[in-house]
Amino acid sequence: MISFTLFRLFAFVLMLLPRAWRRNLFCALADTAYRFDQKHRRVIRANLDFAFDKSLSDEEVKDIGRYCYRNLALALLQVLENHRMSKKELGSKVSFMHEHYVDEAKESGRPIIFITAHFGNWEIGGPALGSQVIPNSAVHKALNNEHFSRYLKEARARFDLNMVEKHGAVKHLSKALKKGEAISMLIDQNTNRRDGIVINFFGKTARQTPAPAQLARKYNAVVIPLLIRTEDHENHTITFYKPIEVANSGDSAKDVLEATQKMADWLEGEIRKEPKFWFWVHRRWKA
Repeated sequence: MISFTLFRLFAFVLMLLPRAWRRNLFCALADTAYRFDQKHRRVIRANLDFAFDKSLSDEEVKDIGRYCYRNLALALLQVLENHRMSKKELGSKVSFMHEHYVDEAKESGRPIIFITAHFGNWEIGGPALGSQVIPNSAVHKALNNEHFSRYLKEARARFDLNMVEKHGAVKHLSKALKKGEAISMLIDQNTNRRDGIVINFFGKTARQTPAPAQLARKYNAVVIPLLIRTEDHENHTITFYKPIEVANSGDSAKDVLEATQKMADWLEGEIRKEPKFWFWVHRRWKA
């Protein structure tokens, strides 16, 4: 409780500073962390070497690594700012590309499953999707400290995001889809044998959650991929991509595997174009 109280005091003082000062401070902290955190620098290097078959130069690897740390720091700062930001203020920072995919899905009357990744500033992406495009339900993984966990959940829920706990999440997401509502899911993390299926990612085997494909098949939902990008960490763009259809043949395992692989292929293609935006600290190929 003491640590959380000190954190709230820090957040209060931080919000008194101009936005540019806050951003510069968090970028400086990120650069310092990158310099001394050898463990995660090795993880980033290993992931990049593994994914790109050691084709990236040392300088490219360093630039991507530094950006990973800065992006994480600014995502954390965004959580603090979300507690004080209005929907209108947040909306002024985010624009949208290919929103017609969402409009078409709404017109069809089918529920929507958004799939995305830890790509760009996800702490502004989720709230922008919920408050500016369509309210939706998303999975929230509780932190070890209940006070910090509640603080994070509240920062997201203020923007029409219905946060459901990871344990038992499928039940709540299914309920939303039955009502014709939208949900959003992350697909870029490693999973265990029980929760994931084996797919190909960057030419290597990896485990990925089949949940979006399973739910889409069961509830006839439209799967719309999306990612958020920025060039100045002030103005962000969410891009929607062509929906990924999930077949509904007599072989459910085949349908789910094919759709999950399509999702992995889409994400790999976008990461290859702009690798700096993805969070390479994940041990994606751990399994």
